[in-house]
Amino acid sequence: MEIQVCLLVLFAAIAAVSSLKAGECEVCVKILDKLSAKLDSSQKSDPKKIEAEFKKYCKTARDKENRFCYYLGGLEESATGILGEMSKPLSWSMPSDKICEKLKKKDAQICDLRYDVPIDLKTVDLKKLKVRDLKRIINDWGEDCTGCIEKSEYIKRIEELKPIHTEL
Repeated sequence: MEIQVCLLVLFAAIAAVSSLKAGECEVCVKILDKLSAKLDSSQKSDPKKIEAEFKKYCKTARDKENRFCYYLGGLEESATGILGEMSKPLSWSMPSDKICEKLKKKDAQICDLRYDVPIDLKTVDLKKLKVRDLKRIINDWGEDCTGCIEKSEYIKRIEELKPIHTEL
């Protein structure tokens, strides 16, 4: 009887542990994989060196990755910091998805970040896109559209930049 109760409790505990679903925490997992690959063997075992490298990475991060850096405390303007929750497990060679699971328990916003679906410029009709999407295309290219107000001006700017930023 006692063994059955112990097994039942063990089974309930295993079922209660929530693992990441496919596609969940994609920004977190990708950044941690990228960071881990970038570190050399002397840096991988030292949490302080991992944090320093993460902060260095965050200085050039944009969009969703910048938001992730903000949540973890990798930016100077970050309100809080839970870098230790990321760097210590990474120094133990814990897999990125498991680290992201732990981070999700500290701050659920971390796993709410998703990458935007890329727009295929070869097949899309720019006239059917929203201005927000047109602005995103220009921004993703690292360009700007100074003085653009009308949708047609954004489309014209994209058409000008398309040969430079897309493969023919």
